[in-house]
Amino acid sequence: MQRSIVATERAPRAIGPYSQAVCVGEFVFAAGQVALDPAQGKLIEGDIAMQTRQVLTNLAAVLEAAGSSLAQVVKTTVFLQNMGDFADMNAVYAEFFPSHPPARSTVQVAALPLGARVEIEAIAVRG
Repeated sequence: MQRSIVATERAPRAIGPYSQAVCVGEFVFAAGQVALDPAQGKLIEGDIAMQTRQVLTNLAAVLEAAGSSLAQVVKTTVFLQNMGDFADMNAVYAEFFPSHPPARSTVQVAALPLGARVEIEAIAVRG
């Protein structure tokens, strides 16, 4: 099966040797997004709700560039720097996935790139 690389200016550029997303067949494997402002390339300031909103906006842009959308996400993994932020992250997450949400795992990690409070990766289908 052939794979294709996804890159869009509407989401932050990769900050390492990885792709924003890779498509294989009908699947899109989106790299984890943190709350970087795509225009500035810097982490936004703000609480977990603001960061989660930016993360999901970035993720939506990557998925759209891949011919998919948040509505077609089948699985996410949420990485939180502090599990105490779960409720506030979850409230914003629910705004972006209002019905038929994807399967999800949420884990607390010791640290995230650039001091981010949340990172979310996704697997979606295209078409």
